[in-house]
This record gives sequence, structure tokens and C-alpha cells, in this order.
Amino acid sequence: MKKILLIEDDSDLFALLKYNLEKEGFQMVGSQTGKGAVELCRRERPDLILLDIMLPDSDGLDICKGIRSRPELAHIPVIFLTARASETDRIVGLELGANDYIVKPFFVRELIARIKIQFRQIAHPVRSMKAGPLELDRPSCRVSLNGRFLALTATEFRLLEFLMARPGVVFSREQLLDSVWGHDRAVTDRTVDVYILRLRQKIEEDPTAPAFIRSVRGFGYSFNEYTVQSEPASA
Repeated sequence: MKKILLIEDDSDLFALLKYNLEKEGFQMVGSQTGKGAVELCRRERPDLILLDIMLPDSDGLDICKGIRSRPELAHIPVIFLTARASETDRIVGLELGANDYIVKPFFVRELIARIKIQFRQIAHPVRSMKAGPLELDRPSCRVSLNGRFLALTATEFRLLEFLMARPGVVFSREQLLDSVWGHDRAVTDRTVDVYILRLRQKIEEDPTAPAFIRSVRGFGYSFNEYTVQSEPASA
């Protein structure tokens, strides 16, 4: 049984979603406050998180950033539920790492359908990813450029895999350290810059004008907006 964690302050909506999700066969846990939401996620280890943005005591965007910064939670799909309907709000939400963005009011059946889409994607994990001439194969931990295999260290591979799997999402150095190196680390923010430089020297045609890994001034790094083609693992 899949476990869904809901963070939603509207009591009526919380009860409505709880009833329908449990009727659909999901286990539902959650809270009507944003306080301690990340710790709740760490404790419950849900299969998917439904997260309101406009909480009275917290900002759902900050909660999402907290989820994405923790290696044990970073892989969990997050769907935003929000009254913020502008294009800018949608883009910000998705760039912060949300898997989907649903504007209130919405149909419960549509939400359930989108939840099932996320679970189907999890059930068929991506085997390889391509961005132009760059290809990353997860099972073999190999990366090739124009058909030529590159000699990457294990950390370089993990860093590239993390960024490539989330094209367009901007990550701070601290987030990359937590997600790639883990919390128990003896490295600094400068380490990220060093590894990004090494990766660029190996995967970029011109490391001084990178096409794949872009710098976001004052924040961190992002894998460029290539259309990343993903090949699912064999059943």
C-alpha cells in the first residue's frame, strides 16, 4: 500500500482528500500545519507528498526545498496544491523540485490520476538519460559524449546524474552537498565548484561557455534546459 503524506491547512479539503485517497487504496498521513513538515516526512517516509504552498505558519516552497535538500527524501515525488495560479508561480514551484503543480480548486479524480502517473514513473525507473550528444547510463555507471566513454570519478558521476535527472531545477551548493555528498561530510561549498569545473572540462565542448551545466549567479547550478530523453529500465 502506497503511503501519501498531505500537508494542508484547510480542514475540509484535508478531510475530503483523506477520505478519497483511502477509498482509492492509499494510506494517508499528514498534518494541517507546516511546522515540522520536513521532520514529519523523514519520520513517515511517504511514497508521495502533497504539499500546500500557502500555509499559515510556513511557506510550502521552503518546505519543498528542505525535502529536496535531504538525500533520504530527495527522491520522493512532491505535488503542490495551491491557489497560486500564475505562470511565474508554476515555474518557481517546478524549478524548486516539485514533480507536479495543481491549482485550486481542482477535481479530486484529476489529482488521483496525477498521483497514479507519479507512481507509474517510479515503477519504471529511468535506465539512461540523454542530452544532445551526452548520455548517462545508470546500471553501468558510464557516461559517453558523442559515443566516446568518459572517465568520471564516482562523485563526478553522482553529481552529473543528480543534475541531469532534474533539468532546469536550480540547486544551491548546500543542496548539492547534501544530496550528492550527504550530511556526514567533511567538505565545503568550494568543493562543489571544483567538481563542477572538473565535470565541465570532461563533458563540455567549451568549458568556458558551458552548454550543459549552467551557473546561476548568487545561487548555484542547474542542468540546462535540454530535452532530456529518458529510457526506462527493462521490466
